[in-house]
Amino acid sequence: MLKGYRDRSAPIDNIVQDWQYWVEDQWGSHQFDTSRYPDPAGLVKTIHDTYHARLMISVWPKFYTTTANYTALNAKGYVYTPNVTEGKVDFVGYVFTFYDAFSSGARAMYWSQMNTALFSLGMDAWWMDATEPEIVEGPFTSIASQISTNQTHMNPTALGSGSRMLNAYALVNSQAVYEGQRAAAPNQRVFILTRNGFAGQQRYSAATWSGDISSTWTAMRKQIPAGLGFSVSGMPYWTLDSGGFAVPDRFATSSPAAADLAEWRELNTRWFEYATFLPLMRVHGQAPVREIWQFGGDTSTAYAAMLKFDKLRYRMLPYVYSLAGAVTQRAGTIMRPLVMDFRTDTTAREIGDAYMFGPAFLVAPVTTYQATTRSVYLPSTPGGWYLFWTGATAAGGATVSAPAPLDAMPVYVRAGSILPLGPDLQYTAEKPADPITLFVYAGADGAFTLYEDQGTTNDYETAAFAEIPLKWTDATKTLTIGARTGSFTGMLSSRTFQVVRIASGKAVGYPSTATPDKTVTYTGAAMDVALP
Repeated sequence: MLKGYRDRSAPIDNIVQDWQYWVEDQWGSHQFDTSRYPDPAGLVKTIHDTYHARLMISVWPKFYTTTANYTALNAKGYVYTPNVTEGKVDFVGYVFTFYDAFSSGARAMYWSQMNTALFSLGMDAWWMDATEPEIVEGPFTSIASQISTNQTHMNPTALGSGSRMLNAYALVNSQAVYEGQRAAAPNQRVFILTRNGFAGQQRYSAATWSGDISSTWTAMRKQIPAGLGFSVSGMPYWTLDSGGFAVPDRFATSSPAAADLAEWRELNTRWFEYATFLPLMRVHGQAPVREIWQFGGDTSTAYAAMLKFDKLRYRMLPYVYSLAGAVTQRAGTIMRPLVMDFRTDTTAREIGDAYMFGPAFLVAPVTTYQATTRSVYLPSTPGGWYLFWTGATAAGGATVSAPAPLDAMPVYVRAGSILPLGPDLQYTAEKPADPITLFVYAGADGAFTLYEDQGTTNDYETAAFAEIPLKWTDATKTLTIGARTGSFTGMLSSRTFQVVRIASGKAVGYPSTATPDKTVTYTGAAMDVALP
């Protein structure tokens, strides 16, 4: 798969090894089945060295009683015993249970087992699946049934009954991995993707995805308010399975009808476009295969659209990474319901199918098959809005019928925005973000802070990062690139900014072939750039 992306110059950074890489009766061993994976360490090395990518691996808190890891945990009283004593079996037929992540000793042992079997191989990130352990495969008594019959003793944890503690499991499971890896490799960033969420989980470098959603337009439509609700609750990193996980039979068949095949390609294309403007962009799901060239081949309109958005996401890295920096340094947000930015706009308060992606973008995903336009409400804001793809202006405080061709879902940019876009990249570490093009959307004053750090270490925790304040003064058509504060290992001492002004009567879209209005060399001192 990675070779397919590299051969096509399609950007990618991470690949996931999902579940069942182990021998069938060894769930929880964290060991690769060597009959299928003869050289796990070599696999990791090839991903790193040949394809310049990273590997995330699926790890469950679930253990078959046939594993040595279960035996070790059980000997210390670190597992839920009712599952075992009652002989609960999963869909394959093996007795299994979960470890007690609410116990500090169990967390330490759990990480130790992961460290020995997986982290030692060079794994980069963790896919912590099934982090809601009482909702699993098998004939389990429901939580509601347990409570109604006063069986709250079932599946006890170190902090109380499972029925009372269930929702916090993802928090403490993430804690186990975060604290374990930070002790084992203090200056390597931890990254966890978990299927459940709980308040405060972000402090353990944990992001949440929305689970095994269906591959339908209805599910896609419902993801938008779901993600906004998650984000507004104070959890900054939310994502989903682009394209949906569970595939309806009419799409999954080996020879779908022509109409179903066309819809499948369009559904995945629209979902991919939506995912481009989420805190984390990722694709995952059951068969059919999901590589972007698998939707009709390299000459298909679906592939062309996905490649366009894939490349856009990488060009947006200076913008997106600055949003992430603001989350850490200033308690900022990334994905925002419109009410957060336009609190006095009564119409914006009711919008659940569009949102702000940082301060610049208003994103309106297309969730209807064969749609070529979409109704979009543009909140009232000084200077109005610009259609990102063309640079055409639109007034705020009104609903517009936005063009929505297959390769351009409606995305608008607020007047006064300063949007930093970097060079084309195949992977994040390919080359420095230089030059950076600063797209300035005239019509209102604006500001943005460009954030940078080393990228893979935890040095930013001790103030090893740099910020460059950017300010646009509309009346004088002046962009002020402020004095850089801070520094970090590998920081560019000198860099190039290409500045492009977009205004009414001066439309510049994306991708752009416009000649920059000004190109300047920046060495860290404040400078004013007057634009025509």
